[in-house]
Amino acid sequence: MLPGLNPKKMQAMMKQLGMSQEEIDAKRVVIETEGKNIVINNPQIVKINMQGQENFQISGDVSEGDDEDEEIQEEDKTEEDIKTLMEKAHCLEEEARLALEKASGDLTEALISLG
Repeated sequence: MLPGLNPKKMQAMMKQLGMSQEEIDAKRVVIETEGKNIVINNPQIVKINMQGQENFQISGDVSEGDDEDEEIQEEDKTEEDIKTLMEKAHCLEEEARLALEKASGDLTEALISLG
C-alpha cells in the first residue's frame, strides 16, 4: 500500500480501475519444478484480480528441496497421523490407515469417523 493513503480510498481507486484483491489463508505453498520443489511456509498470499486476470503475490519463509525430500516428509507425517489415530481412537493400525484414507489425510475427520 501507499503510505499515508486511507485504505478505504485505496480500495475505491482499485475498484474504479477494475481491480480487486483478497487475502488467502494458507499454511504452505509448494511450487513443483523439474527436479526440485520450492516450499513457502507461513505464507502471506494476496490474490489480485485485474480486469479478469488473476495474479497471486506470495511472501513467506522460502526453502528448496528435491522431490524425494517432499515424499519422505509426507510419509513421515502419515505414519505420525496413523500412530496418533491408534492412540486416540484405541484402534488397530489397519483401521487407522483406512480411516485416514477415507478422510483424504484429514486427521480430525479420520478421528471423528473412528469415534
